[in-house]
Amino acid sequence: MTAAGRALLVLAAAVLLPVSPACSQSGDPLGLPPVELPAELDRVLRDYEAAWKAGDGKQLASLFTEDGFTLASGQLPLRGRDAIAGWIKGPGGDLRLRAFAWATSDSVGYIVGGFGYPGMRGPGGKFLLALRRGQGGRWLIAADMDNAASMSR
Repeated sequence: MTAAGRALLVLAAAVLLPVSPACSQSGDPLGLPPVELPAELDRVLRDYEAAWKAGDGKQLASLFTEDGFTLASGQLPLRGRDAIAGWIKGPGGDLRLRAFAWATSDSVGYIVGGFGYPGMRGPGGKFLLALRRGQGGRWLIAADMDNAASMSR
């Protein structure tokens, strides 16, 4: 395993730590209070929303590393910008992303969050973005894993 892979594994393990029951009182349908991201990480989410809404697969793929992954709920994994660009077939709606946790260390990081659409019924969904710092210091998505939230426990 590469050094970057080990660092992502450590960051992912930190995400999986138990969450305090007090967080379920946040008022967010997913039970966690949103957090404010630094501008360089918030840009990743806002650019993702814009590309998704426009149905611009090339723009969405440009947010990923060359060998980036999408691990979407109910779909086979996609790897690489060409596959990610071809995944988007048209405008995807007014996607809203919010962060619940984040961390960065040197050239790797992550954002854990929730997603939904205006007027959506139910809690929406959850995502984990594994990030890698690209050329010029810009954060890129190395892996995007999402799934719909279940209302039953």
